[in-house]
This record gives sequence, C-alpha cells and structure tokens, in this order.
Amino acid sequence: MDKNRSGAGLVTETITLGLRQNIAQFVLLVAINALVGGMVGQQQTVLPLLATDEFGLTGYTFIFTYVAAFGISKAIANYFAGTFSDRYGRKPVLLAGWAAAVPVPLLLIWAPGWGWVVAANVLLGLSQGLTWSTTVVMKIDLVGPKQRGLAMGLNEAAGYAAVAVTSLLAGYLAEQYGLRPAPFLLGLAYAAIALVLSGGFVKETRDHARLEAAQHTPRADGTHNHLHAGLTDRQVAAQTSLKEPALSSASQAGLVNNLNFGLSWGLFPLLFATAALPVGQIGFLFALYPGVWGIGQLITGALSDRIGRKHLITGGMATQAAALMIIALGDSFGGWAAGTALLGAGTAMVYPTLLAVIGDVAHPAWRGRAVGVYRVWRDLGYAVGAIMGGIIADLVGLHTAVWAAAAVSGLSAMIVAVRMYETHEPTSEPLTRIL
Repeated sequence: MDKNRSGAGLVTETITLGLRQNIAQFVLLVAINALVGGMVGQQQTVLPLLATDEFGLTGYTFIFTYVAAFGISKAIANYFAGTFSDRYGRKPVLLAGWAAAVPVPLLLIWAPGWGWVVAANVLLGLSQGLTWSTTVVMKIDLVGPKQRGLAMGLNEAAGYAAVAVTSLLAGYLAEQYGLRPAPFLLGLAYAAIALVLSGGFVKETRDHARLEAAQHTPRADGTHNHLHAGLTDRQVAAQTSLKEPALSSASQAGLVNNLNFGLSWGLFPLLFATAALPVGQIGFLFALYPGVWGIGQLITGALSDRIGRKHLITGGMATQAAALMIIALGDSFGGWAAGTALLGAGTAMVYPTLLAVIGDVAHPAWRGRAVGVYRVWRDLGYAVGAIMGGIIADLVGLHTAVWAAAAVSGLSAMIVAVRMYETHEPTSEPLTRIL
C-alpha cells in the first residue's frame, strides 16, 4: 500500500494494486475502450461500399489506401502514446486522443472525394493510437502483475465487441437510410460521450505503476536482469522490436495478427460482395469476426493467467491460418461465416495474451513505452495487410490474397513456437475466480 500526500502533508488518496481494489476505475476504462472500438466499427462495413458505389473506385490497392493511412497513423501515435504517458501521465494522452476523434465522422459525412476519407482515417488512426494504447497501460497499472491476462482480455473484449456491434448497426443503418450520413452519426455520439467520461471521471494511474516499480522483484531465473528500470527510449525500442526474445516475438505476431485484420477490413466486404450478398449479410459476416474475437477474449485473457501465454499465442496464430484457408476456399454465406468465426477465435487466443506478455516482461518504469513500441509494430500490420492484400488482389485475385495471409500466419506461429519463452508462471487458481 502507498499513499499520495498533498503539499500540506495531508493524505489525499490511497494507492493499491488489484482489479477488485480499483474496480470502479477499471470498469469506466473498459466502457471508454468500447467507445474507442466503436469509432472503428462505424466505418468498416460502409467505407468499401462507399468507395465503389459513390466514388467509383475499382482498383483494390487504391481502395485500401484508407486502411493503410489508418494503420501508419495509428502506429506512429502508439509510440508517442507510450512515451508521453510515461513522461506526462496517462490521462492527458487519453483526452488528446478523443479530441482528435471528433472531426472523423464529420469528414466522412461531408467527404466530396476519396482524399477526405483518407484524411479522416489519418485522424482516426491518431485517435486510436492515443486512446487505445492509454487505456491498455492504465488497466495494467491498476491490476498489478497477477491479473494482466484477465485485464487485457476484458479491455480487448470491450473494444472489439464494440467494433462488431457498431459494424452491425452501421450496416443496418446503411441498408435502411443510405451509406451517408446515418452510420457515421454513431461515431459522433461515441466521441462526445467519451470526452465527457474521460475528462470528468477518469483518474490518473501513473502512481500505480510507480508503486509496482517500488515492489518489483526480478525473475528468479535471471532472464530479465538486463531489463532494468533505467532503459532509454532507444533501448526500449530495440529490446521490444528485436533483441528480447519474448518481446520481439510478440511484436512480430502482433504485426501478422493485424495484417489479417487490415486485409479483412478492406478485402472481406468486397470478397463477400462477389456472391451478390445483400449489405445486411455482408455487415453480419464482418461483425462475426470481431464479435467472436471480442467475446472470446473474456475467456482467453484469464486463461493465459492460468496456463501461461506461449501456447495460446502459438495456437492462435495457427488457428488464424486455418481460418483464412477456409475463407479462401469459400464462395457462400455459410462457408464464410464458419471461416470468419474461426478467425475471430484464433485472434481471441492471441490478442490479449500478447499484451500480457509485454506487461510480464517490461519493467513498470518503461512499460508505457514498451506497450507503445509493441503497438507500433502490431498496428503497422493494418498497412502491411492493406497494401499486400490490395496488390495481390489486383494482380491475381481476392482469393489469392487471403491464401497469402494464411501462409504468413502459419509462419508467424512457427516463429513464436521456436523463439518465445513462457513469460508467466501458470497458476492453479480456478478460472472462475476472476476478481
């Protein structure tokens, strides 16, 4: 237990670690991250259709520019989110991210050309990098070392369930009222609500990280002895990207995971449209992937606290590879539904677990920066997936682009299996004991 004191020496707040001890703030941050996810969901079903129906775009590579713009912008924002949250605190970064989100739905509603859509996605990527990274770091701060997997599972479940629900709602609104403006009014409402919650009710969590740093003890096997508290920004980037086996393995797996998401974002609606499916069914298929992904993380995050991280990540990447093969072979609603559901399950195994690995290995003093660097690599996957998918789809077809993603996912699973070590000692506590 630690105490903050005012200048007059009076106790102002007691700082403790743990999910139960910080449940009110944790739930608030989960709700805010759901709104972060909803900002992405408002456009995923609609923009590919807007590109073809209203702007007359036909080349897949050109259509996917908005996904690439989003991914690059978000990757850069992730780095600064981590650095600034360690330097200036978490809450100011969160508020800056939501301020950047406000113009996004307005640009999409009023866009006279595709350049406006790309500009909106640059802003959306900036907002997502600042807000999502910060809510991740804040939840890790609050819960302490024992429940990181659970915390990340709840965080990511909220975000991606909101992506799914909002994708479904946006598809329905587009079908009933047209592609603009109705679907994007959702995003406008989300941004307004989030600014009120973040500004008025969220509390700074950097002191929780400082308390954990004061209590930090090195691993008994000496694995992390070189990862002391005083690493520079450059050293943190090098360890997370290349040098430290678990951190760098997580970074490459995160990139491939979001490669699949970026490819699906731009390509799946167009692939599903080849079977002349109505917009509502396309919206359902697209919502199924993040829906299973979001709900599954309620289980997989806590499961990684119980059985460890490595096997879930390896199995999850292999499952994604198998799911993409099913999608590549499909040509109807039923086959694609099975493939997208399995893809969501594989992603659920990986997504919160990778973040928990970063929390396991990174010292509390530079955890925010490590999360930021990891998310740089992970979210570059949006751009890589969009560009790779667009080029392959233009050259040899939509189905071949999905086959390529399946091959890359299988390779990623092998890299994790060979290079990553287990970062979390399994526990014998029952899975149902989550608080």
